[in-house]
Amino acid sequence: MSTHPPLPRTLVFSTILLFLFCAGVLQRPGDLYAQQKEKTPSPVVLTGTQLLSLTSSVVAGQEYAIQVSLPQHYSDTTRSFPVVYVLDGQWDFALVQAIYGQQYYDGFVPGLIIVGITWGGAHPNVDSLRARDYTPTHGDQIPQSGQAARFLSFMKQELIPFIDGRFRTSKDRTLMGSSFGGLFTLYAMFEETSLFKRYIAASPAVMWANDGINQFEEEYSQKTPRLPVKLYMVIGQYEYQGAFQSFVKRLKKYEGLQFETKVIENTGHSGNKAEGFTRGLQYVFARPSLSLDPAILKQYVGEYEVAPQMRAKIYIDQGRLMGRAPDGSVQVLHAESEQDFYVKGIFLFLHFKKDEQGKVTGFQLDQYGSTQFVKKVE
Repeated sequence: MSTHPPLPRTLVFSTILLFLFCAGVLQRPGDLYAQQKEKTPSPVVLTGTQLLSLTSSVVAGQEYAIQVSLPQHYSDTTRSFPVVYVLDGQWDFALVQAIYGQQYYDGFVPGLIIVGITWGGAHPNVDSLRARDYTPTHGDQIPQSGQAARFLSFMKQELIPFIDGRFRTSKDRTLMGSSFGGLFTLYAMFEETSLFKRYIAASPAVMWANDGINQFEEEYSQKTPRLPVKLYMVIGQYEYQGAFQSFVKRLKKYEGLQFETKVIENTGHSGNKAEGFTRGLQYVFARPSLSLDPAILKQYVGEYEVAPQMRAKIYIDQGRLMGRAPDGSVQVLHAESEQDFYVKGIFLFLHFKKDEQGKVTGFQLDQYGSTQFVKKVE
C-alpha cells in the first residue's frame, strides 16, 4: 500500500485539464475567441424574399430599394395575387412578412405579394428622406418636408408599373404605414383614392403641420360624399389621441367607407404596429359571412367521405351550415358565396360542386398545404 498522501482535488483537476489542452481536445478561451473572430458571420436573409432597385425620375433621381416577398403557390402561373405596399420597409417589411405568414396560415388573408419600400444608395439618411417623401404639407421644423405629392406620383407612375411588369399582380392593392407613413397612407386615400382598395394606418401623424391632412379631407369631401375603400387605423393608449379621434369623426360622414379604429392598450407610438398591422390585415381582407336561403343550405346536408372509413357530416343548426369532422369536432361553415364556405381562424375552405343535373356531388377541400375532393355519399 502506498504511503503517499492523495493529491489535492484542485491539482488533480488542473492536471486533467492540462492533458486535454495539450492533446487538443480542449481549447483555451482565448484560442476559441481568436478562432471566432476570424470567421465572418453570415447575414440573416429572409427566406422567399428578393431585393430590387428602382431609380426614380419623378423624385429627382432618388434610388429606392424595393423588397419583395412572394406568396405560397406563386409558381402556379394561372394565378395572380393582390399586392400590399409597405412604407418604411427598412423597419416594417420583415414585420409585415412575418405577420402575413401567420395570418395566411390561419386563413384570415389570401395569398399576397408583399412589397416593402425604402431608400437605396450609399448610407441613406432615412429619417430625413421619410420626412421629405411622406409629408403632404410643409413644416418649418423640417425644411425638406412637404414632398408627398411627388412620392405619390412616383408610386403611381413608376413603382406600381415596375411591380406589375415583373410579377403576376391583380389590381387589388393595399397601402400601409406607420407615423409619417400612416400620414402618407391617409393622404394617398384622398388624393388617389382608386389607386388602392385597402388602407392601414398605425399612429398616423395627423397632427403634422397643424393637422394639415384636414385640408385634403375637406377638398375631397367637397367633390364627393363617397369614399369607397376599406380603412383600418390604430393608435397606442399612451399617445396623445385628440387629433386622431377628431380625424376619425371627420370620416364618419362618408358613404361607402368601411372603416374601423382601435386604441391598443399598454402601447406607445411604435409598439402598436405588430397588433395594428395584424388587426388591419384581418379587417381589410375579412371575408363576408353571408346569410343564405335555407333551401340553398339544405342541398349541402349529408355525409361526405373524407377518407376510407372516415366520414364528415354537414347539417344545419339555427340557420347556419355546420360541419362535424371525423374526429367529432364541430365548426360553423361561414358562407362566402352560395358555393364557397370557410371556417374562421383555420385554413379550411370548402367549394361545393354539382353535376350537370344540379345535384351536389361533393366539395373541394382546401387546407394548408393540401387540396382534395370529398365525395358526398349520403
